[in-house]
Parts: sequence; structure tokens; C-alpha cells
Amino acid sequence: MDNEMREYITFVVPTKDGDEVEMAVIDQFEFENKSYVAAALVDGDTVNTEGCFIYRVRVTEDDFKVEKIHSQVDYNRVAAAYMDM
Repeated sequence: MDNEMREYITFVVPTKDGDEVEMAVIDQFEFENKSYVAAALVDGDTVNTEGCFIYRVRVTEDDFKVEKIHSQVDYNRVAAAYMDM
């Protein structure tokens, strides 16, 4: 699929060095009654779908907020569950 032609929901996250990167939501899923997204890096007008990152999502009435999963153990569990889907 041509990733330049598809529209994605995007969000910005901070990096460890204080910069920000744009991410595109490539999938949404539930695990243990919590919402998550799988996201990929946006590079110009292209979405790099060769790798993905998992974020916890908090949904409000008209928006959503992504949160980094701080615990490596929790991240690994959620990522493994996503890969099994």
C-alpha cells in the first residue's frame, strides 16, 4: 500500500533529547480493558511502517491523549498481546 496516499491520525511525542517526533496511528486495540495504539514514525509525507511503537491511550469526548508505557515489563506484555492479534 502506498503510505503517502493514506490518511493517518497523527500525534507528536517528545524524544529523550528534548526534540519531538510525529507519529501516525497504524492500529488501535484493547488489552486488559485499556486502550492502546500501534504507531509508526512519520518521515516527511511518508509513514515508516517497518517498525511500530505501542502507546497507552486515554480517550476524552473530543480527543485522545497518548502516554508512554514506562514499565518495560508492561510494554513487553502489551506488545506480545498485539503481535498475537
